[in-house]
Amino acid sequence: MSGTEIPITIRPEAAGDEDTIFALTKAAFAEMPFSDGDEQHLVNRLRADGDLTLSLVAEDAQRIVGHIAISPLTITDGAQGWFGLGPVSVWPELHHRGIGGAIIKRAIADMRALGAQGIALLGSNIYYPRFGFKHYPQLTYAGPPPEFFQALLLDGKLPSGAVSFAPGFSE
Repeated sequence: MSGTEIPITIRPEAAGDEDTIFALTKAAFAEMPFSDGDEQHLVNRLRADGDLTLSLVAEDAQRIVGHIAISPLTITDGAQGWFGLGPVSVWPELHHRGIGGAIIKRAIADMRALGAQGIALLGSNIYYPRFGFKHYPQLTYAGPPPEFFQALLLDGKLPSGAVSFAPGFSE
């Protein structure tokens, strides 16, 4: 059941989607070796803090099949208009069906339309470059190997400094 894209629609999260997003995110990260098992709670914390700048769901004909969260971040040089991408969740049985890629592309387009300057993430340095993300040495994030911290410049010039994600990431 892998390799074949399925038709989906992408829309903003709506009231009543929260329980499905929680279950989806929990399932999506359950077998991930780099996961701390907290991603589903992270989305709820971002929502409760008012830090879900963008929360999109992907649906097939029957149900929600994917989710992406975008939240504000800060950079020590004072750059404005930068956001963090993640988590991105797809039901495990639907991986490699184009859902994650479609929802990431839509989130990037929506953030560009909102006037965002850039997006940063912590993730696969094999997967995310296909969307234009790359590691920039002048943007730093403490902890993981630097090559997993990547950014996508949407407008303006690239800032320089240490990046902090929304408070929900550190709770």
